[in-house]
Amino acid sequence: MTALGYHASHEQFAPSALLAHVRHAEAAGFDAAKSSDHFHPWSERQGQSGFAWSWLGAAMQATALPFGIISAPGYRYHPAILAQAAATIAEMFPQRLWLALGSGEAVNEAITGEAWPDKAERNARLAECVEIMRALLAGETVTHRGRVTVVEARLYSRPAGRLPLFGAAVSPQTAALAAGWADGLLTTGGDMEAVRAVVEAFRANGGASKPVHVQHALSWAETEEEAVANALDQWGPVAAGGEVNWNVSRPADFDTIGQLADEAAIRRCVAVSADLGRHRQWIADLMELGVAAVHLHCVGRNQTAFIEAFGAGVLPQLRQG
Repeated sequence: MTALGYHASHEQFAPSALLAHVRHAEAAGFDAAKSSDHFHPWSERQGQSGFAWSWLGAAMQATALPFGIISAPGYRYHPAILAQAAATIAEMFPQRLWLALGSGEAVNEAITGEAWPDKAERNARLAECVEIMRALLAGETVTHRGRVTVVEARLYSRPAGRLPLFGAAVSPQTAALAAGWADGLLTTGGDMEAVRAVVEAFRANGGASKPVHVQHALSWAETEEEAVANALDQWGPVAAGGEVNWNVSRPADFDTIGQLADEAAIRRCVAVSADLGRHRQWIADLMELGVAAVHLHCVGRNQTAFIEAFGAGVLPQLRQG
C-alpha cells in the first residue's frame, strides 16, 4: 500500500507553525512526513526557512510518523557533518528516518561563496559525498582527499540499523545515475509521462527493487480562483523550470521570475483544483506507478483547511480504492 505523506515546507512556515501542522497531519490520518532542507525560501513572499535538522528532532519527538528529508552535501554541509546529523536523528528514532541526497540548488548552497558548478560537476561531488557518508554511517574511520577532504573522521553515535540514503532526481538521466548508489528514489510530481520516465529510468538502471517516493505539489482551496491564486502567489517562482531553479541564488530574483508565471504555467507544475475528486485521481495515478509513498505538498498557506479536507475526503478513499 502506498503511504500518503505530508510535506512540511520550511520555506513557507515558521518552525513552530510547521510543527503544529505536522501534528495536525498525523491526527488527520497522514501516514508519513517529509521536509526539505533550505537555507533560503524560494521567494520573499514565502518568508521563512528554519533549520530543518533542529526542527526534525522536535517533530519526530512530537509525532510517531516516519520522516524523510532531502539535503545536499558538499557545499553548505560538509558530508561528515551531514552524516553526523542524520546518524543522531536515526539513533534517537530507530527505523523512522530516510535521507535523500541531491546535487543542490544555488539558492541554498551558494551562500558559502564558492563558485557554483555545472550539473556534471555537482553530480561528481555528490558521488564523492555519498561514498564518504556511507563509510561513516558504517562505522569506518574515513580519510578522503578529492573534491572534499576528510581526515580521520569517525561517527561514534550511530543508529543500530541501516539509514536509507535515497537519490533525489527530477530527470531520467539523474535518476539513472542515482540507481547505481541509492537505496531509493525521491522525485517530484507533475506531468505523468515525465514522472513515469524518471521512475522507469531509475528502475531500469538498478533500482527495480528499491522504493520510490514522489513529492506531489498541489493547490487546493474552496474555489478554483483561490486555488490558482494560492499557487501563483507561493509557487509561481518555481514554475520557470529548466535549470533556473538550480542556478538562481537570491529569493528576490525568484520573485522577479515569478512575475512571468501565469495560470497555464503554474498548472504545468502544480496540480491545481478546488475539486477533491480531481486531486484523488491525480494521486491515484501516481500510486499506480507502484511507488512506496506520495508526499502531498499543498503550496498555499491554507494548511489547516487542506489537512482537514484531505484527511476526510481524499486519504480514506484512496486507501479503499
